[in-house]
This record gives sequence, C-alpha cells and structure tokens, in this order.
Amino acid sequence: MMKEIKAVILAAGKGTRMESDKPKVVHTIEDKPMVEYVIEAVRQAGIEEICLIVGYQAEKVKEAVTSKVTYALQEEQLGTGHAVKCAADFLGDSGQVIVLCGDTPLITGKTIKEAVDYHQQSKNQMTVISAIVDDPTGYGRIIRDGEGNFLKNVEHKDASEAELESHEVNSGMYIFSVKDLQSALGKINNNNAQGEYYLPDTLEIIKREGGRVGAYILEDSDEMAGVNTKAQLSAAAEIMKKRR
Repeated sequence: MMKEIKAVILAAGKGTRMESDKPKVVHTIEDKPMVEYVIEAVRQAGIEEICLIVGYQAEKVKEAVTSKVTYALQEEQLGTGHAVKCAADFLGDSGQVIVLCGDTPLITGKTIKEAVDYHQQSKNQMTVISAIVDDPTGYGRIIRDGEGNFLKNVEHKDASEAELESHEVNSGMYIFSVKDLQSALGKINNNNAQGEYYLPDTLEIIKREGGRVGAYILEDSDEMAGVNTKAQLSAAAEIMKKRR
C-alpha cells in the first residue's frame, strides 16, 4: 500500500460530445462504467484513499460506481482547478495527491505506481504526467531545456512556432505535494476566455515559488486517451480487448 498519497478523480463534467443524457464517465466498456477502470487502476497502484469529484447528474454517477470512494461535489463546473478545490477537506494539508481524469479508462495501476515513484524519488512538488504523441495538435506542450529538464507547459493556442514542434504533451494528470497544491489553488484566477480556474495554472505558481516541477513520460501514450465521443469509447474498448 502506498502511504501518504491520495487520489482525486475528476468526474464532474457532462461530456456534451457524447451526445447522450448520461454523465460522460458512466458510459460503459464491457458493462463497466469507464470511471471504474480509473478507480481500479488507482487501487492496483496501492492507493486506498480516493475522492471522486462529481457534478453533472452526481446521483447517477454515484449509482453507477460500485467501488467504495469518497465524493466531493462541484456544483458549478468552473474548471479543473475549481474541481480540485472542491476536494479541499479530503486533501487535508500534508502528503501527496495524484489527480486523474474519470474519462481515461486506459490508465494502468503500473503506470500510476511508476509515476508516483518518479515524483517521490525526484523530490518534486509537482509532476506533470506527459506523453510523446505523433499528432500533438490541440494539446498543451511540455517544453524542456537543452539538458532535458522541464521548463514549462504551454497551451497549444499560446505556443510559439518553435514550441509547437514539441511532441511531448500534457496528459491532464498530475501529482502534487498537497501543501503546495493547496497554496497554489488559492492563487489561481479565472482571467481567461472561459472564465474558469485551470489546474495547470498551479504549475507556474509552484515553480515561481521555488517548487520543483518535473514531467514523467508515459511509456504508452494510449493510457492518456480521453474518451469524449462514442467513437473514442469504441476505440478504448478495442485497445482493452487487445491488452487481454
């Protein structure tokens, strides 16, 4: 069992591109809600304390989830940073936390464990889980210096020509020191086009305050594949079949 680390899984979104009335994370792969696969991977990594952030049709998500988890309610969907803030009581003020997405059913326990090991051995305050992909269009890019050290995460729309050359992308999954995360969450703002609080904004804050930030590259980029459409759901089911 991994001590002193908790998991927060983001599962509050509606998922409009699914073209369905159901909350996105309860769509099934082989009769199991996709969020259950994420919960299982966390447990396989030896992490016992799990908080699911629910929002859209929260009761339906709770009904679909059979695993024993803690819930935190995000009443208004005001971004990923705001979602994690809703779990403040669960997080407490010490230890570490891994933040995962409820719509990435292909993540494995082995990967979670390896990412956490990397985070702890590197003594990072924050670790971005990244992947190298053939087509990075639309993803936030990970920028490193000449020695391969993490420099920054830059959103696709804000990236320069040179930065767009990077094929290392942000998976939207992170590991934090809880103390640094709680402090940074208090400092992020919603001065952006969407008026939302973004979790990646904590990265700049932690780095600016002298925190150590690194990026852990996934061995298999499929593991970060988010399911946003019915077609992506079928693709994820296919990959799962192949794995077996």
